[in-house]
This record gives sequence, C-alpha cells and structure tokens, in this order.
Amino acid sequence: MPQIYYLPDQRLVTADDAETILETSVVSGIPHTHVCGGSARCSTCRVWIVEGLDCCAPRNDAEQSLAHRLGFEPRIRLACQTQIFGEGRITLRRLAFDAEDAETLDAQQSIHDVASPFGEEKQIAILFADLRQFTSFSELLPAYDVIYVLNRYYRRMGKIIEQCGGMVNNYMGDGLMALFGLDEPDGATHRAVQAAVEMQEAMSIFNSYLDSLYRRHLQVGIGIHFGQVVVGSVGSSSKDRRITAIGDAVNYASRIEAATKRVGAKILISEEAYTQIWQTVKVERQCKLDIPGKSGQYTLYEVGDIERQTRIIQNVDLSTHRSSPLLFRQRIHLFIRHLKAGLKRFLSRFL
Repeated sequence: MPQIYYLPDQRLVTADDAETILETSVVSGIPHTHVCGGSARCSTCRVWIVEGLDCCAPRNDAEQSLAHRLGFEPRIRLACQTQIFGEGRITLRRLAFDAEDAETLDAQQSIHDVASPFGEEKQIAILFADLRQFTSFSELLPAYDVIYVLNRYYRRMGKIIEQCGGMVNNYMGDGLMALFGLDEPDGATHRAVQAAVEMQEAMSIFNSYLDSLYRRHLQVGIGIHFGQVVVGSVGSSSKDRRITAIGDAVNYASRIEAATKRVGAKILISEEAYTQIWQTVKVERQCKLDIPGKSGQYTLYEVGDIERQTRIIQNVDLSTHRSSPLLFRQRIHLFIRHLKAGLKRFLSRFL
C-alpha cells in the first residue's frame, strides 16, 4: 500500500489504495484544512507534492477546473480529489493551515513569472548598485528635483539591465538590486558584468547632464556575486507582489558593493563570479578583504572592461541563419574573437 510523508508534520502514514490524500489525513488524525468539506469548491486543502507525483492519479474534472482557474502548477494538488495508488511513497507539504493561509496562497498563485510562486533554489548573478554622495547632493535640491534626477538615473540604468537580460527587483533609496539568470542561467554572470560596465559608461553621460544643471557629479559603486539563492514572489497582496531573491549570496553581493567605497573601485566582483568569466573580463586588480558578517578574507576583483556580447546577434534564433548569411558570418566572427581573446589571456598566465 502507498505511504504518505507529511510536511511540516514529519509524519509517515500508510494509505489505502484509491483513497484520497484528504481521507488519509482525516483517518490518520492529521489536521488538514478543507473549508468546503472536500467537494472541490475551495482550494484550502491544497498540497504541494514534493516527491512521488507519479503515485497520484491524474486530476479529475472537478480538480482540473479549479486548477485551471487558479493557475496551479502540476505539483499543486487538491487533497480532497487526489487519489493515490501503488506501492510507492509520496512526500507532500500542506500549504494552507487556515483561511488566511488560503488567501495568501491565492495571491501567490496569481503571479505567473520566471520564479515559482512557492519559492525555488536557483544559481543566479546578483548585482547591487549604489549612488555615492547622493544624500549630500539631494540636500541642495528641491524635493521635485531629487525625485526627478533619481528617476532619470533609474530609467537609464534599468534600460541597460533589461537589455543585458537582467531584472531590477528592488529599489532602495539611491540603490538598486538586479537579478540575472532567472529565466536563462547560461551566461548570467557575463550579462551582469556587461551591464555593470555599460552602467559606468552611462554614468559619464549622466554626469554631463548633472554638470550642466547643478555643477555636480555622482559616482556609482557596483558589486556582483554569483551563487545560490531562493527565488519567489513576495508581498502582502497580488497588487504589490514582486519576484525577489533571498539568501547568503544576496547579502554577500551587497557587501561587495559596499566594499567598492573602501577600495575606491567602481566595479567589484566575487571570486565565484570571476571564475565564470575570467576568459573575457579585464581585471584591473584583485584584493583580499574582510567582509562584514563573514569570517576570513575574501578575494574580490576590480573589473575594467569585458568582451561585449552583441545583443542583436545574441538574441537571434539560430533558425534565421539559413535566410541571413550576413548575420551568420557576424556571429561566427564574434565567436572567433571571443575564442582568441580567451586563449590569449589563458596563455599569458603561463608565459
């Protein structure tokens, strides 16, 4: 007979064949919310099948109708309708413990984006950018000018981040946090560093604008790290929910950005990020630093430039090469240029 391992209860129970998950819960004395009495008229009994989805019967019409309306992913099942069979074992997590939980889950399910609404682990590149001396600069301006300048800065930097395949997910006063690799993990670090270099170039133009109006210049410090995070949608309601990343990697990226002030650098990246792009990045220097909140010293690299990925070529479908020989030759030329640059840097380490 099948077995069910319940989370967060950490209980393993045996079920009868063709018994629904909710029936097993009730018989086993596991408190399982089911406001409508188990008739598929609500979703409070929903569970997340962590393991053993193949031991669950396909959705019946009643469950499929509700799942379609609420946008359930395949592993989210209604316990009152899901039958289990065979000799296997499933591991599930009860998601709603009361009516308020159910409302929260409904809000989460309304987010259809690159991240699972229930959270998932991903390897991504995290970029933090912070305007230096903006507080003292803003004290000299009327309130309208402060917000206008800040929005103009964010609009310019946000466009660069988006064009490089990133997503700004948080604004913090005069700082921002951007994520790369949520939907396309390959090359995430390269895209993040390319965005950082282009952001610094854009600051030169932005400073010309500030100089003409206020006779002032600003600088931006950027820190980048590549690591594992938990990604999901958070917020109090569906209207203000957004994708965010949580974990030590995020904190480390923030600390790297803060370190740019200590060493007088514009762009610093972690060793984990450097190992991803060492063939294509130009490093001005490396330094070992104590990082607040972490033990020991960490090696950081100051970035001067990086081999640019031509965005038009980067985003072209390979199927177009048959009808666009020129575009295909451009892509081959870019590949050879990257290969030569990487080989040159590699040989320089040993010669």
